[in-house]
Amino acid sequence: MTLPSMILFRRKNIVLFAQCANVTSFIFLSLGTGSNILSALQDLLWLLKSKVEKQLQIISVLQWVLTFLIMGIACTLILMYILCTDCWAIAALYLAWLVFDWNTPKKGGRRSQWVRNWAIWRYFRDYFPIRLVKTHNLLTTRNYIFGYHPHGIMGLGAFCNFSTEATGVSQKFPGIRPYLATLAGNFRMPILRDYLMSGGICPVNRDSIDYILSENGSGNAIIIVVGGAAESLNCTPGKNSVTLKNRKGFVKLALRHGADLVPVYSFGENEVYKQVIFEEGSWGRWVQKKFQKHIGFAPCIFHGRGLFSSNTWGLIPYSKPITTVVGEPITIPKIDNPSQKDVDFYHSMYVDSLIKLFDKYKSRFGLPETEVLEVN
Repeated sequence: MTLPSMILFRRKNIVLFAQCANVTSFIFLSLGTGSNILSALQDLLWLLKSKVEKQLQIISVLQWVLTFLIMGIACTLILMYILCTDCWAIAALYLAWLVFDWNTPKKGGRRSQWVRNWAIWRYFRDYFPIRLVKTHNLLTTRNYIFGYHPHGIMGLGAFCNFSTEATGVSQKFPGIRPYLATLAGNFRMPILRDYLMSGGICPVNRDSIDYILSENGSGNAIIIVVGGAAESLNCTPGKNSVTLKNRKGFVKLALRHGADLVPVYSFGENEVYKQVIFEEGSWGRWVQKKFQKHIGFAPCIFHGRGLFSSNTWGLIPYSKPITTVVGEPITIPKIDNPSQKDVDFYHSMYVDSLIKLFDKYKSRFGLPETEVLEVN
């Protein structure tokens, strides 16, 4: 054995000895405090388990972030590629199914309780953590439109609470079927559409909402992120503002179907990502508004933490608590052709109810009593 090899061999032995000494010290330290060896080993296993759980939480969140950002485009490109290979028949069969199934998202979709109960969603919930707070009972003989605020970058609280069973929405509101409404364009994407429908997600368009509220019986709750893309442009940590003053379409829908309105506020939704906010009139805001007008979403420049370290930038949201509070339902009469006066009246009631909900719970979830909800 050469001299360098001997030195390397001795260094490895020293490192191994040091690691063994650390474990031994831990065990003897536990023994010295009155515990036994089994207790020390249990402590070690607990440490390992907590580390594994944290990694699983990060993986579960990364899975949804990638779904939100690229799954639709990625699945479309993969399908096109398969059409050009010897496996083209598989892609052709799926496309035939897609044509046959095209209108399903507009008719309540195809939810799967199995998917909604996946264990991955519980890891997703625990990463932040996310919590759902019920303040009032909901009648199964009525239909509801939940107004969800604020949008945040990805509406993580809305997804976790209403498209999965991780926070127990079906136990908290028995007999109520939640439908989270999102951009209709998502349901033109292969594979993604089926994945979204399995969670009870539907298109946020009139055909879909009319069907659920008029032809799907009672006990339905459609969750609409009222502020939409415009609201996402202003979400940043420490800011509580909603885009609501001129958003009245959901009130008109509620009146046409006699569906009760329910204000919902998610404390912490704006805290999980940091965003570059462009001033009004800047080139950046101009580009965002053009995208919003013609495509339906606004590109945001944002960042969270890195995949392997919370001290680096990345797409993983910051681990900040999100608490979603479901407020008191506002009874809405059924008016087939509501006037603008009717819409304005119930819209005003809704805004007041949302502000009261925010003021009642803000101090319980980390905000000062002086904090004011900004309604734009």
